[in-house]
Amino acid sequence: DRPDRCRYRRHRRWDRRPRAGRAGHSRRAGRHRAGRAPPGRRPRARRALRGAAQLLLLRPAAARNALSVQGKDIDVDTMAKQMGTTEAGTNSINDITPVLNKETGKADAYRSVEIRTGKADDKQTKTLRADIVRTIDDGRAVVANIAGTATDTDGVSHSFAGGHYISVVGYRDNGDVVKIADSANPDQASYWITVDHLADWIATRGYATS
Repeated sequence: DRPDRCRYRRHRRWDRRPRAGRAGHSRRAGRHRAGRAPPGRRPRARRALRGAAQLLLLRPAAARNALSVQGKDIDVDTMAKQMGTTEAGTNSINDITPVLNKETGKADAYRSVEIRTGKADDKQTKTLRADIVRTIDDGRAVVANIAGTATDTDGVSHSFAGGHYISVVGYRDNGDVVKIADSANPDQASYWITVDHLADWIATRGYATS
């Protein structure tokens, strides 16, 4: 019988500790319910609101990045108003192209090109490459409306399931690799990507080019 009693005592000692822990936890939760919200809850909500507001400005920010290549410094809020950016974002590349033309000072400085298929074919990729090279050689930058995930030349993935806007501000290897200016993350504000990956990233959307 003694071994059984030992097991029972050990079990009781073990069982008392969780009950004390649970009671303490309930008291802490009760204080939060009776008083103010736990620290961090409200700041987290404020951060979410600020994040949503910042996301709305990423579209006009891409156009601003493109215009900065021409030496122009335009306020992002002003760009957003010109593009009609709302809580739903900027509808398409066709809303950005007229603003680029206005700020560049030429009615035909930019035009919109759409890649309507789910994946870019060789012809569409070749056209994109030529458009990027010509636009950058003209002293301008391409603005692209992208969606999904793409991997840069360093192996870093960039994912925007709901869509995003970026600027193409440089190229190398005859346009096979292009330089991206991205306002989404300050730690990844600039990176290189192959034009093949970029074309697939733009697929179903479009870009503004000279």
